[in-house]
Amino acid sequence: MSQFNIDEEIEEIAGGEFEREPVPQSKLKSWKSFLGMYAGEHAAGTEFVIGPLFLTTGVSAFDLIIGLLLGNLLAVLSWRFLTAEIAVKYRLTLYYQLEKIVGKKLVIGYNLANGILFCFLAGAMITVSATAVGIPFNMEMPKLTDTMPNGITWIIIVLAIGAVISIIAAKGYETVSKAANWMAPVIVLAFLASGIVALRDLNVHNFSDFWNIWGEGSEPFPGQIKYTFWHVTIWSWFANAAMHVGMSDLSVFRFAKKASSGWTTAAGMYVGHYMAWIAAALLYAVYLKSPEAQTALSAGTAPTVAPGPLAYNALGIFGAIAVVLAGWTTANPTIYRAGLAFQAIVPKTSTFWVTIIAGSVATLAGLFPAFAMKLLDFVALYGFILAPMGAIIVFEHFFGKKVNLVENYAETINIKFNRAVFWAWIISFGLCYFVSITFDVFLSFMTLPAWLLCGILFLMMSKKNISVE
Repeated sequence: MSQFNIDEEIEEIAGGEFEREPVPQSKLKSWKSFLGMYAGEHAAGTEFVIGPLFLTTGVSAFDLIIGLLLGNLLAVLSWRFLTAEIAVKYRLTLYYQLEKIVGKKLVIGYNLANGILFCFLAGAMITVSATAVGIPFNMEMPKLTDTMPNGITWIIIVLAIGAVISIIAAKGYETVSKAANWMAPVIVLAFLASGIVALRDLNVHNFSDFWNIWGEGSEPFPGQIKYTFWHVTIWSWFANAAMHVGMSDLSVFRFAKKASSGWTTAAGMYVGHYMAWIAAALLYAVYLKSPEAQTALSAGTAPTVAPGPLAYNALGIFGAIAVVLAGWTTANPTIYRAGLAFQAIVPKTSTFWVTIIAGSVATLAGLFPAFAMKLLDFVALYGFILAPMGAIIVFEHFFGKKVNLVENYAETINIKFNRAVFWAWIISFGLCYFVSITFDVFLSFMTLPAWLLCGILFLMMSKKNISVE
């Protein structure tokens, strides 16, 4: 899930160039350059939370195991046949390609939304790391239903972690990205080991025992909704909606020699979003058998979902360290990306201070456990907001010539705000969100309709020459 630093790492390989021009042939990379990158980047801090949260929704074995299998396949297909296909044709970053169509002013609005959502995600990862750092201090862990800080110890630890992460992101991203590459195998190993240990503790001896951990499912925990096969499938498909159908990973695959490099995303989906999620869920299944969890369930409250203690109980200090690293290696580049998004709005501000500001916002968000405890909902909202903008690029690429659309309208006509794009985005987002809220429709179910509607409205409005400042 957390591949938000992939494009920076590729930029580093290329010397940080080509932000506003196509990547030259001499800088193209083979599929091997993407395989390890995606495998490592999708086994990170978010996985320690998402796996357990699936159990809280009362999902069945079939719905979880097969639903994740299909949903992740759909994500891979989206990367391969949409993102990678367009990326190797134009070889531009998302932001520059979008700017050509929508104009500089509208891209600023998109960057603001991107930056804020990045900060909230980074805040959730600071929360994840805090649950591990708080173990030796006997800190009270946040409950599944907690929204506010639960004590002074929690506040101090979160502020300390946030300060360290923010300063490192602002001063030494190159070192951080290299360290993250070294840490990724350790984190993947921790997930694998956690799953194996959990299977032992759950007395799993064969596949039937494994299947029966979830069985036919159960009632969701207090405050959670019941997940079915389609909830799991659609949610896992769009967990990275901003990156594939939202076209953010154009910045990654513009360096690919061939569009077939898009298949390498399978390494990330099935190592991180399959093995790691299930392994983390197994850790939580072990915890649910503990007297503490049983007492909470008996009282009608949701047991704690705290990655730190879960990993520590399985792997000891190695597990706790893995959680700290996983949260840190996700939060740090995410804050860095948020800083870049904000800097695009105020370009004269120094990178250092704008990243510090982004880190401060993320740290404040980390004080509130709701961002981590409701990560399934937040990730759905994140993709829902940003994905439709990717439809603008996709629909222009595949249907623009068929409807005689002016290619790169904002650049060609020399405007800074393409109203056709703005209204297509707002109407699709607003209408589908209204349907979700009014009729209590699972938000991820509305991501594809919003994406399609945005693309169709863009074509229709562009044909009517609404694209004027």
